[in-house]
Amino acid sequence: MKTYMRNIALACCAAAFCTVSCSGPSGGRDADAGKKADELLARMTLREKIGQMNQVSGGYGLMDMAAKGEVGSILNCVDPVEINAVQKAAVEQSRLGIPLLVSRDVIHGFRTIFPIPLGQAATFDPAIVERGARVAAVEASASGIRWTFSPMLDVARDPRWGRVAEGSGEDPYLASLMGEAMVRGYQGDSLCSRSSIAACIKHFAGYGAAEGGRDYNSTMISERSLRNTYLPPFKACADAGAATLMTSFNEIDGVPSTGNRWLLKDILRDEWGWEGMVVTDWNSAGEMIAHGFSRDLEHSAEQALNAGVDMDMMSFGFISHMEKLVAEGRVSEDDIDRAVRNILKLKFELGLFDSPYVDVEASAAADYAPEHLEAAYQCALESAVLLKNEGSVLPLDNAGTVLVTGPLADAPYEQMGTWAFDGQKEHVVTPLAALRSRYDVIWEPGLEYSRDTDKSSFARVRAAAAKADAAIVFVGEEAILSGEAHSLSDLCMQGSQSELLRAVHESGKPVVAVVMAGRPLTIERDLENCDAMLYAFHPGTMGGPALADLISGKASPSGKLPMTMLRHAGQAPFYYNHNNTGRPCNGTETLLADIPVGAGQTSLGCTSYYLDTGYGPLFPFGYGLSYASFSYGKPELESFSLERDGILRASVRLENTGDMTATEVVQLYVQDIVGSVVRPVKELRRFERVTLAPGESRAVGFELPVSELAFWNAEMEHVVEPGDFRLWIAGDSASGEPVLFTVR
Repeated sequence: MKTYMRNIALACCAAAFCTVSCSGPSGGRDADAGKKADELLARMTLREKIGQMNQVSGGYGLMDMAAKGEVGSILNCVDPVEINAVQKAAVEQSRLGIPLLVSRDVIHGFRTIFPIPLGQAATFDPAIVERGARVAAVEASASGIRWTFSPMLDVARDPRWGRVAEGSGEDPYLASLMGEAMVRGYQGDSLCSRSSIAACIKHFAGYGAAEGGRDYNSTMISERSLRNTYLPPFKACADAGAATLMTSFNEIDGVPSTGNRWLLKDILRDEWGWEGMVVTDWNSAGEMIAHGFSRDLEHSAEQALNAGVDMDMMSFGFISHMEKLVAEGRVSEDDIDRAVRNILKLKFELGLFDSPYVDVEASAAADYAPEHLEAAYQCALESAVLLKNEGSVLPLDNAGTVLVTGPLADAPYEQMGTWAFDGQKEHVVTPLAALRSRYDVIWEPGLEYSRDTDKSSFARVRAAAAKADAAIVFVGEEAILSGEAHSLSDLCMQGSQSELLRAVHESGKPVVAVVMAGRPLTIERDLENCDAMLYAFHPGTMGGPALADLISGKASPSGKLPMTMLRHAGQAPFYYNHNNTGRPCNGTETLLADIPVGAGQTSLGCTSYYLDTGYGPLFPFGYGLSYASFSYGKPELESFSLERDGILRASVRLENTGDMTATEVVQLYVQDIVGSVVRPVKELRRFERVTLAPGESRAVGFELPVSELAFWNAEMEHVVEPGDFRLWIAGDSASGEPVLFTVR
């Protein structure tokens, strides 16, 4: 089938609008897009302008709306033939022939599915994350999708929140770097390249701080916490050239994000100078009614536009009420022009006026290319975190016969994880399939799915374990148990999975547990019933071969935890970069089992801890083992006294003291010891992946501008305060000995 050709004669916008230059500032943005948008905007009626501000999902009368110019963007259409048909209605039947912007939730891959974003963050490798986003852009754009609602930049410190799967975890610096990598990957060198898609940084802002880890819930965030913790990833990705931004569902200090002028105008536009396009989340404008912030849909449309929203996703408030709001003087047509200009400018930057249609014949050719599968494999390989390896059970390089069991061993759909709308399970390579090429495999599922409580097959599992040299148990979460609207109060493994692991362990054979999940689960009880544990946040299409290579020793694990792992869900929220208290835990506290009968009220130690779980987590942020062992020297500083405009240069000697080539993620943390407001006990500031052969050592150096130690102080000024600092260079957030330096 030939691609549709545009009938320019039907469009009132002249051919001059249809030549898009890919030369321009940062990321191949069209330098003339703003001028072209202004010229087209001058030709538009009010109704046509409002139509551009309306985003509609498939199945809502798109053809008729497109022909009338009453829709500017569509989402959830992925069939190239259908996309071309709707696009043809917009381009060849509407008065101005303005093309539609086609969007989709392409979160961690389109056809080739990469590990969930939380797993990608576990790689501590922005390069592989950028590569994954580029693969997603190539595949999605070939089907006609030119806009994705990713990356999610919400700093998340509560694993009960299901959407931790979609972000980079609890650290603002890590989230910033991973977000920047995704923006670069999606948008490519040239935004108007047909293989590029516009990134959408979301959710602005504070959504990840939902109270109780319950999705869509209220947040309690001070302005200082917002600026020091939750906004930095957005600022970083805005500066990296992200084309669009999405408002969030939550409110901050009683004002929903979609109606929050302070967020969308004062900070985003005026303070940061960002010039991209703002879209609501799905019906978040309409949901301001349920918040009690808007009287009705007409009122919410007024509030959203006046706050700085450009496009309304699926509330239909703009298209239904904006003309009346203009007539009554409640909104300004100048503000509508501002919004529509942002939308048109993006469409020119994407080259949609030149190339609005999809090449149907070529669309499928982009899917599952060998280089795409290789990138997905590498990302899955780097994302797996080794949490335990007692007696160096792993790698299983000498095992002949292995038992493979558990509900996630051969579950291709579940392996893709949440937000994998367009991945195809028939292309997923499961661990069972991959392990069969490496071992003599005995396969006994044990349980059919992660919530299964039927233990009737456990006897067969025990008998099979007796015949094997080792057992590999694949447990965790089905994909549906994490993601949006999938919060949990109990983070233990569901169903009878823990019992299955215990049954296999009772065989006396070496047991390797592999956990595939969308969040950090509370697996302390399960660690007792395995000799080794690999944690693989849903690893995607090529997770099976990656895990098989790690298990067999073809590669060594190098992933590090992007979130603290808790002993119990009752510890949440828990994160490494917390503020200290006046009575911090000192390690001498009395725990529940040791409390004497009749103990006095103050006999247990008056510090900040839990009687039943103590203070510390199960595993700290940044933790992850390797098949090698690494020795860290003492950090060395070029200077121990620096000016506020100086550069901190620090290094450490790292040695591979093991017998296998492996990669270590070297992490640099800093603490501002005394500030005008209480500062975190430790903050990640740099990291580097370092690969060393056995016996090899090298000096690993970092440069950190002192200006990056700035924070929002007591006067709400972003400054570096002079004083003393601690610095650590170690393999996780809880290790290493600090050195002191001073900022003058």
